Amino acid sequence: MEKILVTTDFSENSKAGLRFAIQLNTQTPLELTFFHSIYLSPPSPKLNTDFEKFEKSEIENTYLKLKEFTEGVYKSMKLKPGKVNYVVRSAVFADSNIMDYAASKKFNYICISTLGAGRIKKFFGTNTSHLITQSSVPVIAVPSSYERSPVKKMLYASDLSDLNYELKKVVAFADPLKASVELLHINTLTKAMENPKIIENAVKKYSEYDISFSIKQSNIVKSLISSIESAIEKKKPSMLIMFTQQNRTLYDKIFLSSKAAEYSFNAKVPLLVFKKTKK
Repeated sequence: MEKILVTTDFSENSKAGLRFAIQLNTQTPLELTFFHSIYLSPPSPKLNTDFEKFEKSEIENTYLKLKEFTEGVYKSMKLKPGKVNYVVRSAVFADSNIMDYAASKKFNYICISTLGAGRIKKFFGTNTSHLITQSSVPVIAVPSSYERSPVKKMLYASDLSDLNYELKKVVAFADPLKASVELLHINTLTKAMENPKIIENAVKKYSEYDISFSIKQSNIVKSLISSIESAIEKKKPSMLIMFTQQNRTLYDKIFLSSKAAEYSFNAKVPLLVFKKTKK
């Protein structure tokens, strides 16, 4: 059974990530762990407080809050939690805390809500964008506007650089959900039009699976992300799947944004991000 770490900061916006993970679990058996990262600063020495005792008490109280918060989301969906897990961990940085726990406990996915970011947050990053660009565990970023609906169709945006590896990952996620997959490649103006046979030959390996594909030439006035957003508007997928390059240089990280992270800032549908293989 695959494991999903579902994060929340107890905000209304974070409920979207919980709703999506719970919806997935209605379509296929999953082990859900609801997670909250808490930062506890040491109390003033003047208070003469035992910090370990203080930390334990705060974590216990937060655990109860996490359980109540999660049960409230289940109730709003007219569902019962069943067998789920709750975890509260203390750390200074929430994103590192989430990544460390997910990797150490061998989770298959991290699920987190995302809210549109302004210019400042886009430059310095958000917890979601940090997870997308740094996590070894695949990340599901769910827009705060998400409302419950079955996952039936997935749009896989591909640069065709490692189709066999990527399709294997995509199909492994889609198959238990009985969701169809459409591979979308947007050809940039700097490249010759890709041969559809490249995609067709790769897709044939999964001939028993419901995979379609399309190649679109990019519009000179549109960015790659704008082109993907237009495809989403037209095709109405349940979610988008992308792969991101994480082993980038410092120059790339500063001046060349991760397309997956860039999309997550204003996501319209849930986004699943895998890391690319190292070349």
